[in-house]
Amino acid sequence: MGAARSSDQFTMLLPHRLLPLSLVLFSLSACDGGAPPASSTASNEQANAVEPTSAKAQSFAYVSNQDAGVSIIDIKTMTAVGTIDPGAEGPRGIGISEDGKLLVTANRGGGNLSVIDRESGKLLRQIEIGQNPEFVRVRGNQAFVTFEPAAVGGPPPKPGSPEALALEKQREDEDTEPAQIAVVDLLEGVVTRRIVGGMETEGIEFSADGEKILVTNEADDTISVHDIATGSEIKSIDIKPYGVRPRGIKIGPDGQKYFATLEHANKVLVLDAEFEPVTTFDTGNVPYGISFDAKGEKLFVALAHGKALEVFDAKTYESIKRIPTGDRCWHFSFTPDNAQIMVACGRSHELVVIDTQSLEVVKRLGDKHLPWGIVTWPHAQGSLDTP
Repeated sequence: MGAARSSDQFTMLLPHRLLPLSLVLFSLSACDGGAPPASSTASNEQANAVEPTSAKAQSFAYVSNQDAGVSIIDIKTMTAVGTIDPGAEGPRGIGISEDGKLLVTANRGGGNLSVIDRESGKLLRQIEIGQNPEFVRVRGNQAFVTFEPAAVGGPPPKPGSPEALALEKQREDEDTEPAQIAVVDLLEGVVTRRIVGGMETEGIEFSADGEKILVTNEADDTISVHDIATGSEIKSIDIKPYGVRPRGIKIGPDGQKYFATLEHANKVLVLDAEFEPVTTFDTGNVPYGISFDAKGEKLFVALAHGKALEVFDAKTYESIKRIPTGDRCWHFSFTPDNAQIMVACGRSHELVVIDTQSLEVVKRLGDKHLPWGIVTWPHAQGSLDTP
């Protein structure tokens, strides 16, 4: 596992009425062995003091940048106001605890999960997960983190290609370990259990009754359903008759359907309440992150290669509009007031802001560094979160 860097910095310039500038130095002693405690890294923080009541009145977005930590966006002004260093390289998956106190990132470079005090930006602890952690969903004080012991570098080969067939044979010959979902107690800072998924897990969603977890398994073209309490697999859905490469997944507004993007088929697969496929509908090029709006009237899909956010009627599945965005836009979030959508576009290194009424781009925040995921506080609808 990659070692955490010995220090991290958090700099935040909030557009509030400021008290006299102060320098606050926090020091956490490093230790090794066992589950990493709160003092597993050292931290130096420099922040402007602000009135707590003012800070609580504002909304913020947190963007994981694979090459540069976590950007903090003041949603009211739609400006970047700070950066948090998670203490490891390659943060991708990102989430916030139910009470808003903890921010977590899944770090590819460290093979771990960083747990951060959201308000101060202080790194509290790092929890060892496994190779190539990626997707995070937070529920209450638990984080569900996908990781891939058999991950290979670079993008996966095209399904059916000689490279894909060779990789499949290699994994069969070597009896390759499938991907897993680590269930993390954020308060205790430990992995409480691991759920075995398919090959190369991607998206995570919870069932309507809260007792099951649905996992998209990219490399073996399945969606698996697991009992959260025991980790046992309840069902495995072969999606190859409908398409390949499942990525994002989201429960429908009525809790009776589940919607999964099929990346290399340019489709969305719809499952019923019993996790049976019922239909598909077409999307633009390479669908990835997926979410409904707060009213459940529209469905939004990020098109990674289509360079757009596609909007569908949530009942008829008819495409309403494709909103031009940027390159490789993977995940997105609504603002807490549902007035805007913020799209993280990795290869164009920007955050694209869209008005939810006009469905037009109203702002672009550049100077990001391979942004991957985005969540907000207070919680909002998005491809990685739900209120």
